[in-house]
Amino acid sequence: MGAGSWSASSFASYSVANNKSYDEVTGRVFGQVFTKKGMDARLDPKNFKIRECLDTEEHPNTVPVILALDVTGSMGSSCKETAETLGIIMTNLYKKYKDIEFCVMGIGDLAYDGAPIQMSQFESDVRIAEALDNIYIEGGGGGNRYESYTAAWWMALNRTKLDCHKRGKKGIIITLGDEPMNPYLPADKLKNATSDPVQADVNTPELYEEVSKKFDIYHIAVGDSANMYKHYAMEITGTFGQLLGDRLKVSSINELSGTIEDCIDDSLGAAEIVSGDAAPNVNENGEISW
Repeated sequence: MGAGSWSASSFASYSVANNKSYDEVTGRVFGQVFTKKGMDARLDPKNFKIRECLDTEEHPNTVPVILALDVTGSMGSSCKETAETLGIIMTNLYKKYKDIEFCVMGIGDLAYDGAPIQMSQFESDVRIAEALDNIYIEGGGGGNRYESYTAAWWMALNRTKLDCHKRGKKGIIITLGDEPMNPYLPADKLKNATSDPVQADVNTPELYEEVSKKFDIYHIAVGDSANMYKHYAMEITGTFGQLLGDRLKVSSINELSGTIEDCIDDSLGAAEIVSGDAAPNVNENGEISW
């Protein structure tokens, strides 16, 4: 997988064919609707062994990016915004990184959800948009004060094959969410979601230590009046911030596309940084204002 390159024209044609309107000036689409009523079999970890991002003559220096969306009930607007600004994100990135490839993930809560881990193949063209459209927005989650964000790390470590590692380069993982970091991944639930022989609960700091050797890890805490960020702002900083440091980003919905680009620029050391890392003001009660 990963053949072809992103183009605004192919994305425009794809969007219109899927009943969305495309703004030729901005590259944004409108009318995003996630239609899946259950997990797409192609994204189910039980149905594949590995996701590959391999160097080819067309893309000799692949840059693998895993973009993992929180698909629980409070994060639907962030998923919609990501889909509607995908053309802007990819057009900007391809001006700088012609060999970038995206794997799209949907992450829920292993303890409560029926489809807590969804994972596409790495793609470099309009199939990124197709993969995003195939994500099932389950709208679940639970009352445990976190979602299973680090399942994206676990899948990256155990279910990917990346040629960038042969060149001494790291992949990139970006998770999006509105709750604190999960302290562990429960073995029984992880095994049930993936069919992998997981022997024990996966401790988050230990997992981070291993994954960070092969990936630059970012988390974007999305501040939106409709989600849970305002309730968990301090805990998010205390959990994600403790491990990730300045690779924990805080973004409004409106700045989300730019913040995604910023994470990739930061990892790759781009000279020109895309604007969009605006952070909210958070008072001592965790209340957010922009």
